[in-house]
Amino acid sequence: MGTTGRYADADRTALVVIDMINTYEHEDAELLLPSVRETLPVLVDLLTRAREHDVPVIYVNDNFGEWRSHHGEILETALAGPHAELVEPIRPDGSSLFVVKARHSVFYETPLAYLLSQLGVGHLVLCGQVTEQCVLYSALDAHIRHIDVTVPTDAVAHIHEPLARAALEMMRRNMGARTVEAKEIDFASTVRA
Repeated sequence: MGTTGRYADADRTALVVIDMINTYEHEDAELLLPSVRETLPVLVDLLTRAREHDVPVIYVNDNFGEWRSHHGEILETALAGPHAELVEPIRPDGSSLFVVKARHSVFYETPLAYLLSQLGVGHLVLCGQVTEQCVLYSALDAHIRHIDVTVPTDAVAHIHEPLARAALEMMRRNMGARTVEAKEIDFASTVRA
């Protein structure tokens, strides 16, 4: 998978955690929660391994329509919510970066592309939720920016499993994403995982 354009010489990998700082007080939450619970241990391990190898960890999270929100408020709200046990194990640490988004893609109207260029990142490992929504649209936006993508299939949560399977296939076939199990991702190298 070769890259061209602005990220062609960028060989660092970053782990992007999508929408996991969440109160789960939204439509479809009851359908999403079982998948989140299943992926949570995998996410914890992925975060641990990324941090051990000094891979940048970037949380990109919805602001839930609260335009005064910053990452601290979003985290506090989620930890005070009814599903804090799903947030606490993966909470950002002191080295984590945080980007607030308002729509599905991690790139749409956010400074993420600029941040990645500043970090020398040309490869993203996308994890979090929801596979058939925000993860899919983020993978597409990375693809059109010539950024390589890996999606650990067991570290993304879904609402509708058939749509999630189709989304992963679209990412692989149409966007050139590498879809693997999280254990196959090697953060030991700063070059493409």
